[in-house]
Amino acid sequence: MAWRALGSHICELGESPFWQASENRLYWVDIAGRAALRADAATGATERWSLPAEPGCMAPARTAGKPDGWVLALRSGIYRARTWGGELVRIATLPYDPAHERANDGKCDPLGRFWVGTRDECPGGNAAGMYCIDARGNPAKVQKMWDGAGTLNGLAWSPEPDTLYSADTPTHRIEVRDWSAAGNRLGPPRTLHQFPLKPAHWQPGETGYGGRPDGAAVDMEGNYWCAMYEGGRVLQLSPGGEVLQEIATPAACPTMVCLGGPERRTLLVTTARHGRPAVELERTPLAGCVLVLQAPVAVPGLAVNSFEEAAWTGGSNA
Repeated sequence: MAWRALGSHICELGESPFWQASENRLYWVDIAGRAALRADAATGATERWSLPAEPGCMAPARTAGKPDGWVLALRSGIYRARTWGGELVRIATLPYDPAHERANDGKCDPLGRFWVGTRDECPGGNAAGMYCIDARGNPAKVQKMWDGAGTLNGLAWSPEPDTLYSADTPTHRIEVRDWSAAGNRLGPPRTLHQFPLKPAHWQPGETGYGGRPDGAAVDMEGNYWCAMYEGGRVLQLSPGGEVLQEIATPAACPTMVCLGGPERRTLLVTTARHGRPAVELERTPLAGCVLVLQAPVAVPGLAVNSFEEAAWTGGSNA
């Protein structure tokens, strides 16, 4: 299938894309580049916002039900910003050592709580956890939902919503949990899909490895769309875990998918180039770009959820 790049900006490690329909814009972050970005879908014109630390993810925000900037998860905590490029105000910190762990994949649930999974940067470490930040009261409250992972990714909810999806990327496993929205209670994890692990002596550019699950989105029929890092592909899985569709990408390391556009049927994919071999980057010049699939997908995606805040919480500046 044919792809094009959205604009000309190249990220080191693009992640966390979301579609803002009211602005006809895509938002995303560059983790290694320490920036937030947004691009006009019609022109590709891109604005870059430099940040003081690596952003794992971001989401639109509302105060008392009205649109009011964004919420961002940086290595140093959870921050709110009212204006693009404006003041960052820390509203919460996550209980980890930022010298060895950072915020990674995340998004808001349908009730407006911000969920953030982390990455354990110690080799072979499994201290990463999933946290839920609730600012519907004052001050914001942080709840650890689970831990014991290496790198948490692939966060998404079913359309109902009564199911939560996530992936622990190093184990190559996508998990699913029953979820009670009102009580924010989770059932035990079940395996949605287990992918084969990377062969011990595999090298980039070789065959024999399909990648590992990274960021994801869910469409209106409950299908799970997942970027396969180092696999050069995006997969669509059924709610039961069956592979329905495989779409090759012109970048070896797709990082997260988003279904946007006027009808939310445009597949957009962030990608990475950080730390990749020179020969791979020569072969895949679109690595680091946001990729746009030229043909619409059959089933629309779900609208982005916003972070809900009862009132501006204040806090310490970044």
